[in-house]
Amino acid sequence: MQTHRDQYWRPGAPILCIFNALIWLSLSLTSAVTFAQLKALPKPEETLGFPVGADFKLATYEQSLAYFKKLDEASEMMKMVYVGETSEGRPWYFALISSKKNLDNIDKYRAIAQRLAHPAGLTDEEAKKLSLEGKPLVHIDGGLHASEVAGAQHTISLAYDMLSKADDPKIRNILDNVILLLWPSLNPDGQTMIGDWYKSNVGTPYEVAPPPFLYQKYVGHDNNRDAYMLNMIESRVVARTWREWEPNIIFVHHQTSPFPTRIWLPPFAEPIASQTPPIIAREVNMIGMAMAQALESNGQKGATHMGTGFDAWYPGYIDYMPVLQNIPAFWTETALYNYATPHFYTVRDFPKDKNEFRVESLYSSPWPGGWWRISDAMAYMETASLATLDYAAKYGDVLLYNRYQSGRNTIKKYEQEPPYAYFIPQKQRDPARPAELLRRLAFHGIRIGQLTKEVAFDGRNYPKGTWVIPMNQEYGELTKQLLDVQVYPDLREFPGGPPEQPYDAAGWTLPLQFELNVIPAITPLPADVKSAIQMVAGTPKDWKADDKKDANPADFVSGIGFDTNPVSAGIKAPEGRLTGTGTVALVNPAENNAFKIIARTLKAGGSVKYNKNAGKYAISGVGRAMLDTWVRDMGVNAELTTNTDGATVKPRIAVYKPWTASMDEGWTHWVLEQFEVPFVNITNTDVLAGDLSDRFDVILLASDRPRNIKEGFAKGLVPPAYEGGLGELGASNLNNFVSQGGALVCLNASSDYAIDALHLPVKNVVAGVNSKDFFTGGSLLEIETDATHPVMAGMPAKAAVFVEGSPVFATLDGFRGQAVAKFALSGSPLRSGYLLGEKFLHGYAASLDVQHGKGHVILHGFRPQWRGQPLGTYRVLLNSVLYSGEVAKGKYGSAEFWKSPVVPMK
Repeated sequence: MQTHRDQYWRPGAPILCIFNALIWLSLSLTSAVTFAQLKALPKPEETLGFPVGADFKLATYEQSLAYFKKLDEASEMMKMVYVGETSEGRPWYFALISSKKNLDNIDKYRAIAQRLAHPAGLTDEEAKKLSLEGKPLVHIDGGLHASEVAGAQHTISLAYDMLSKADDPKIRNILDNVILLLWPSLNPDGQTMIGDWYKSNVGTPYEVAPPPFLYQKYVGHDNNRDAYMLNMIESRVVARTWREWEPNIIFVHHQTSPFPTRIWLPPFAEPIASQTPPIIAREVNMIGMAMAQALESNGQKGATHMGTGFDAWYPGYIDYMPVLQNIPAFWTETALYNYATPHFYTVRDFPKDKNEFRVESLYSSPWPGGWWRISDAMAYMETASLATLDYAAKYGDVLLYNRYQSGRNTIKKYEQEPPYAYFIPQKQRDPARPAELLRRLAFHGIRIGQLTKEVAFDGRNYPKGTWVIPMNQEYGELTKQLLDVQVYPDLREFPGGPPEQPYDAAGWTLPLQFELNVIPAITPLPADVKSAIQMVAGTPKDWKADDKKDANPADFVSGIGFDTNPVSAGIKAPEGRLTGTGTVALVNPAENNAFKIIARTLKAGGSVKYNKNAGKYAISGVGRAMLDTWVRDMGVNAELTTNTDGATVKPRIAVYKPWTASMDEGWTHWVLEQFEVPFVNITNTDVLAGDLSDRFDVILLASDRPRNIKEGFAKGLVPPAYEGGLGELGASNLNNFVSQGGALVCLNASSDYAIDALHLPVKNVVAGVNSKDFFTGGSLLEIETDATHPVMAGMPAKAAVFVEGSPVFATLDGFRGQAVAKFALSGSPLRSGYLLGEKFLHGYAASLDVQHGKGHVILHGFRPQWRGQPLGTYRVLLNSVLYSGEVAKGKYGSAEFWKSPVVPMK
């Protein structure tokens, strides 16, 4: 600038001098804020103590937040917004970054985004006008998977670069025309966990060691697969914030790209969710191509698209589900070595199909190899982020109008085609469970109604109080995607070729997982039915005022839960009832909250028994007033009786926690904790120490691969304290534990471990079967149950269970025990998702109670608590951990329920 000013004031040009002085004054006024902040804007290293992106250095969330707050103090183009706390209690913020003028008018732009997101009552002309007046709101974050470290470092550099380069024409255009919602991280707890773990190992032989813990309190890597269920606090905070702001783009950073590509970008691989709004799908694809073009322009080689991974079929992804709410939402996968340790790649590292560096249609500049550092990953991420923001700046009115159009089109669609609505009767096997489903849907912005009177429709009578979800609403596609049955497409490279199988879950139908009767309306609702629907509206709670107290005891999640949403707050489960006379209360395991009452009774010093004849749990020894409160608040139907029969239930429960961080163990931990079931975690050390029977009655193995349980981390891969698995000694100690009368409960994959380690006379008949012949993916299959057995108490005769690489059981000579669940002799058990090779299931067992010595091994060939979703099979897990001692000594079931097919000899 000094050079230009000297030129303006050169002698002999007084008129030009005055003219240029006016220009300079104008530039100075418009850039005053920028110049002022350039003098004071702190650099990341001044707070972090090292340059962000330096080799061998990672900023924790606390360091990142401290720096963001200093930027907030230094710049009028940034404002921190508090959104709540994480699972570990960390304060959580995102940053608003835009021009000062935009931030001064943030309420206006937020209101416009809200109005266009909810188009009812708007005309196209009104929407176009609002689209021109508004500014697109763009969510970008540092990622959820904390071991994918570059994302949360790149948000630091992105914030600094945008503010420090505000005079760059491209950045200025973004700041003037876009409002960025920049989240330092979507997993603050994990960012600090991984940062501390890496720091403790840098410079040692274990520098790139995997963490021996989940990098989120309960679910680790599954934290991006909880989008529609909202079980985790973090999921609810993000969903609530999105409904408060209604962003126009959501971009979540991940690592790692398929090697040797450097970054994977949309378009997604096939298949995508069947209800994806077409306008939004096209926008996602356009933004992906804009990012690729920006990378090429910067000379950043190695971008790719589509491929055979990273499909968008499953709507549980937090970075894809918003597409079903008419928001272009996507993720990218940038290359990762390990943490912030650099690595040099040569052509010898490349797979054969990539070592000739052939130019491909969607991989137009092959990466040649060389050094790869965290700073390289961050640079690719920043290019992708800025390209997304540049796209929003150039096409902001289009983004805003397309949000309106997509919602408008969805409303029109379900006014003209089925389903026109979904009816959910209040009367269900568990009366609290419809509220569990509907409160989650409402939290996502789906409106819910109730019938004010009985109506007759489509050959059915629906009583007063029946829940109704009208489908002519802007998030109707999300409703259908979650409630309908999934049919995974038959994708093959060529006719008759091998099928392309699901990357993640293929079927998740919530009515099946929740064990609910949900009826779609296949004909238009007549006027009398419409007039009988009253939309639900409650009084929302303020999450800032009280986020600790349990707002709704009958609700499955703790704390304020879903009550910050007015529709969710208005959805209540029916009050529970305590009927009959006597001193013993029978609670039905068909109702999930019965297990909370069992746990509270044990904690209060009361008595719990399993009444074989009733198939229920008998509660006594607690005050009537306390019991009344529990029953009423939790929506449980209990019956008083004078019958004191039953086997005492008082198990000492342990849950095995391997050092190879187990998400299934985390979900198990969370479910047990939500039901207040007392248990302790045990590790290799506890099992190897022996004397398990002196300490525990039940040991639970979550669904983990047998090799992980047996061998754990290899020697030298992690610090010695975390090496190894249970080995031969651990297997021997578990064998002694069961033989002496203990109960070993095995979920899904861990059943294979128990069969081998304890030499059980059981065979997994699908072990080793080629996936071209048999494959279930993550799907819902139907089983038949023996509800007279305590493990299946409360289950219906036929139930949908979630399977994923699940074992299928036959028994061998010497077997003692019984099957408690089985597959039908013929037909397809597939209820939702994908199944190849149904013949491998016909007549085999899905769950076994194996008598082993004086004890029992419970083998479940499915995941009863998968990602916290199948509320209809929670009771299988909960019954199983209560099945010990006197209960396990009883005789149950019928020999006629199941006979093992003959296992063919190989």
